[in-house]
Formats: sequence, structure tokens, C-alpha cells
Amino acid sequence: MAAFPTDPAEQLKVEKTLLVRAARDIEEGRRRLRNQEQLLSDLQAGGHHSEQAERLFQLLQQTLIEWERHRVLIEERVNYLEGQATAREAACGASS
Repeated sequence: MAAFPTDPAEQLKVEKTLLVRAARDIEEGRRRLRNQEQLLSDLQAGGHHSEQAERLFQLLQQTLIEWERHRVLIEERVNYLEGQATAREAACGASS
């Protein structure tokens, strides 16, 4: 795996890429959760044992929560880096 870039502009680019990936992963996670919920419902309606399906549903739910938390951290990092870029631009403009 490549080292994390030291250039702030490159860091921002990487974080924005991660943000897009996180959004895609969350949407996929929601789809999986809905699918598992339907499977669980079908098992229960059919009178089948559903303990493992319930456990998987809970795990998927918790994973989705963690992914959403991670997305928030990425958003905060993007906002920070954008603020730093704005401050650098203002400082360069003031010194001209």
C-alpha cells in the first residue's frame, strides 16, 4: 500500500476518493441489510429457525452504523483540508 501523501492537495484528493467509496459502500450495506431483513422475515413467516439470520441482520446493522461513523470522519477530514486550503490561498493573496 502506498504511503499517505504529504501534500495537502493530494491528501484532499485521497480523502474525497475515500468519501465516494464510503458512500458507495454504505448504499451497498443498506441493500444487503434490506435483503437480509426480507430473508429473516421469510424464515420467520415459514416457521423456520431464524437465530442465525437474526444474528447476521444485527451484525449487518452494526457494520452499517460503523461505516456511517467512518464516513463522518472522512467528511470532517475533507472539511478540515478544504479549510486549510482556503487559509493558504488567503495567506498567499494577502502577501501579494
